Amino acid sequence: MAHVKAGGSAAHQHSQRPGKRLGVKLFGGQTVKNGNIIVRQKGTKYKPGKGVRLGRDYTIYAVEDGVVEFTKRHGRTVVNVA
Repeated sequence: MAHVKAGGSAAHQHSQRPGKRLGVKLFGGQTVKNGNIIVRQKGTKYKPGKGVRLGRDYTIYAVEDGVVEFTKRHGRTVVNVA
């Protein structure tokens, strides 16, 4: 029989897994090159517009050189490269 109770065991029950590093990587007005990642996301919080493509994991990346623009269309935020 243990002479001390198992103190603090509940504090270490959850996993210490790192985050997914999601979010906007390049903001409006910043220059971008072909292939640069602009947004990492789960689902389509940001929609792709002109000069960008949507990856199979919903990553938005540039397909041409230019400047990043964020605009609103029908209540959704659209990412363009001008």
